[in-house]
Formats: sequence, C-alpha cells, structure tokens
Amino acid sequence: MKKKERRPEELGSQWLNAMCDILIGGALAGVTAILALLAWAVLVSAGVMPVGAMYGAVLASCVLGALTGGCFAVRRVGRHSLPVGLGVGAVLFLLLLTAGFIAFDGASIANGGAGILCACLCGGAIPGLLARKPKKKRRR
Repeated sequence: MKKKERRPEELGSQWLNAMCDILIGGALAGVTAILALLAWAVLVSAGVMPVGAMYGAVLASCVLGALTGGCFAVRRVGRHSLPVGLGVGAVLFLLLLTAGFIAFDGASIANGGAGILCACLCGGAIPGLLARKPKKKRRR
C-alpha cells in the first residue's frame, strides 16, 4: 500500500485547530476557576470556612478549572492528550498570572505562585493521562 502524503496546509491547519482548542479550554478553565473561587469566597464570608483554608481552596479551584478545561480540550483534539492537557494548565496559569499583575503591581514566587503552577499543570495533566485509547486486540 502506498502511504498517503499530507499537504503542508493540512498539517498546519490541524496544528492551528489544536491550539485554538487549547486556548478555548484554557478560557473555560479560567471561568470555572473564577466561579469556584467565588463560591469559596461566599463560604468564607458566611463563616462556614475559616480564612486560613483559603490557600488550599485556591489550589483546589485551579485543579478543578484545569480539569474542566483539559477534559474539553482533550476531547476536542483527540490526539496527544498529555501535551494538550498540560497546555490547558499552562494557559490557565498564564491567565491567573496576568490577572494577578493587573490587580496587583507585582507578583513573586513567595506568594504561592509555584503551588498554583503545579496545581494548574497537574489539573490539566489528569485528563491527559486518563484519555489514552484502549489497546487494539490482536487478530489471530
């Protein structure tokens, strides 16, 4: 059988479509994380949750957001699920970093940036790891 050659524009359009899906997944992750943070803030204001637990709630929100956006993007792209999930986590982290720079004049790693980065990447990697295709059965 002769292999089918791909045209360069087909390969470029697939790459572009995958990047668009990663960005859309990152935006969905950002919206989900913001809504989760809003829910945590309401719980703190109501006195149900102590203020000291807010850093853990922020990390949980990052994982939840990246998990949601990663599931969306991995389902849409269909191939190379781990890099797609990690890409969504990286987009979410960059969105949160940009929002932090806009709200505050500076940001440092000492304020919990490393934990948020790890939470975003791990939340994005979970759907990437779970979305692998089942192995094909051998025909005898």
